[in-house]
Amino acid sequence: MMGFSMLPRLRDTLDFMPSPIEDKPGLLIRDPFQFSDATLIVPPGLIAFLEFYDGQHSALDLRAELVRATGDLDAGRIEDDLSQALSSAGFLDDDKFLQRKASAEEVFRNAPQRLPAHAGSGYPDDTAELRQTLTHYLQDGGSQRPAGRTIAIAAPHVSPFGGVDAYRAAYSALSPADADRTFVILGTSHYGQANRLGLTRKPFITPFGETTPATVLIDEIACAGDGAVLMEDYCHAIEHSIEFQVVFLQHLFGPKIKILPVLCGSYLHSVYEGGLPEDDPGTQRVLGALGEMAAREGGKLLWVLGVDMAHMGRRYGDTMEAVSGQGEMETVERRDRSRIERLAAGDAKGFWEQIQENQDDLKWCGSAPLYTFLKAVPEARGTLLHYQQWNIDQASVVSFAGMQFHSR
Repeated sequence: MMGFSMLPRLRDTLDFMPSPIEDKPGLLIRDPFQFSDATLIVPPGLIAFLEFYDGQHSALDLRAELVRATGDLDAGRIEDDLSQALSSAGFLDDDKFLQRKASAEEVFRNAPQRLPAHAGSGYPDDTAELRQTLTHYLQDGGSQRPAGRTIAIAAPHVSPFGGVDAYRAAYSALSPADADRTFVILGTSHYGQANRLGLTRKPFITPFGETTPATVLIDEIACAGDGAVLMEDYCHAIEHSIEFQVVFLQHLFGPKIKILPVLCGSYLHSVYEGGLPEDDPGTQRVLGALGEMAAREGGKLLWVLGVDMAHMGRRYGDTMEAVSGQGEMETVERRDRSRIERLAAGDAKGFWEQIQENQDDLKWCGSAPLYTFLKAVPEARGTLLHYQQWNIDQASVVSFAGMQFHSR
């Protein structure tokens, strides 16, 4: 029994969604950070009581409300069971979770390699099947290869089966001559700190084999970034935005590709409060260091941006049921394309002003990597190769694109 102390907060980094299991209705809760592999389904009658896990209510408050709502004077048992289930699953911000979190972060920090987190779910975990799948995905892409030397591509980070055409368009901009370049992969950090870059020196492992980390460049950015860079960021252990790009690059150029993997935390303060991201001193240092590296290394680098664009519909907190290419999603496409025009023109400021409109109501999760690239490589000019919207479920849509960037 937990007593009548203050109830811990329910973690704000959890995923909540309606239960997909027909005979088990309720609210499904899971941990995208994978500190816990538990999945809980809270029955409909108990969902409202989750509000008591806000750090402002005691166990007595919850128990009293349960008695009032159920008329059961033995409601303490329900409170104990609910609190125990949430805590055991690692869903409460309590001592058990902090121990679990510290352990997971230490395991990643000490691991010699970054293991695949999405093999078998986002793409096949069998090498032969993966090669066959990606060959099919990229089929005929080479015949559409844009002219000119590519300095960067932007590809989606949605599950590859959902974004095949945009992936194909982006990777068609690469050629066998790019194999020896260092791939600077800027990915959305879905779980990382705002205004921070997340780095790792670990080689990435996929079914194709082990990459080669560009440790000299990684250390250079880490040193220059000071407090604006997180070294051996745990988010790399679970993030898909870079892993998917690694798999495509290894398919094209072999497992030993040299990579500089960078997770870009969102520039939330700038989105909500105004100003530019580089008004933050740490962000300014990081952007400056990336720009110096880009200018010095030049054509030795090839930048790969793992980015999605708008996120609309029920899954993302909107009241509308979003259907790709229809209704309000036609307006979303027009606004997406306006932002893409600014990207193609290399207009970092103009692009960011559009992101700030309505505090980014389009919810472009790739805005930070894109802005980071534009500031690091200001001479870049882009070409839109393919724009796409995809229904990730019946009421929610993600948009994304394949783009090529070249020098002005």
